[in-house]
Order: sequence, then C-alpha cells, then structure tokens
Amino acid sequence: MSLAGLINEYGYVALFAGTLLEGETVLILAGFAAHQGYLQLQWVVTIALLGGFLGDQFYFWVGRWRAEWVMSRFDQLVPAFGRANVLMERYPAVLIVVMRFLYGLRTVCPIAFGMSKVPVTRFVLFNALGAAIWAVAISGAGYLFGQAMKLWLNDLKRIEEALLFGIFSAGMFVWAWRRWSFSKKLRR
Repeated sequence: MSLAGLINEYGYVALFAGTLLEGETVLILAGFAAHQGYLQLQWVVTIALLGGFLGDQFYFWVGRWRAEWVMSRFDQLVPAFGRANVLMERYPAVLIVVMRFLYGLRTVCPIAFGMSKVPVTRFVLFNALGAAIWAVAISGAGYLFGQAMKLWLNDLKRIEEALLFGIFSAGMFVWAWRRWSFSKKLRR
C-alpha cells in the first residue's frame, strides 16, 4: 500500500490515538499531511482537539478516582507531582490551559488536578481551551512546515515519503530522549 493509501485509510484514526496520549509528533505529521492534501486541516484540528481533550479528561478522572493507586504504583512520579502541585497552587487556570505544552508534566498535571479540589467544570472548560490552542498550534506548525518545504524544495511530492519518515524518526528520537532524561531525573 502506498503512503497516500495508508494516510487515507488510517490517518484520522492514528491521529486520534496519538493525540489521546502525548501526540505532538503525530499531530505535526497530520498537519504536514493536510498541507500535502492527504487529510483535511479542519478535521485534523477537530480530531486533535477531541483526542487531546479526552486524554486529559481520562487522566483527570484517574487522579480523582484512583489517586492512592497511582501514587503507590508509580512512586517514581512523586517528584513530578510535587512540581505540578507547586504550579497548580500558583497558576491553576493557566496550568490547565498550558499543561499539554509542559513535557514531563503532560500526564502528571491532569492526574494532579484530579487529585486536587479543582471543580470538574473548571477543569473541563480550561482543558477544552487548552486542547483547542494545542490542536491549532501544533497542527498549524506541521502545515506551515509543509509550506516552508514547498517553497524551499521545487518538487516536494517527490521526497514527501522520505520527509515524513524523517519527521516521524526525529519525533520518536526526541520522545525517547525526553523519556530517558525524565526517568533519569526521577531516579536522582
């Protein structure tokens, strides 16, 4: 199956699944694919907003219902919860909006908010706002990257598979490096 066929068949599903988790790489790729005409940008933004929102809502409810289990099972995250709580006390609304941009706290923040006394409706509203900003900004970056590559390279279609593979590989490398460095910090 060709790249175009794979994206047409599984692009939106992969985007939703990726944005339920951390999703920046898959969202940049989807923005680039939208620039290339494989996906529709408005659907990329909508699906990313929904996936990002639902993923953080899930983690919020994990914190609300299973806080003790999370703290006992993932004790290496206790320092990250401490950092999240400090930020939460100072800037609660702002943190809900920007938490998906804070690497190392992306999953921890919604769980910490779930463990706190933040009202559900407040979290839902600010989480929706944050998901919207994130979906537009990151997919827009991928789309603009496609536009820049089109201006820079005469025949972008000819090398788009290599470019998509390069973006994916770079994203996976950065993700793995961040995971490794974050886990190294937690072990200190």
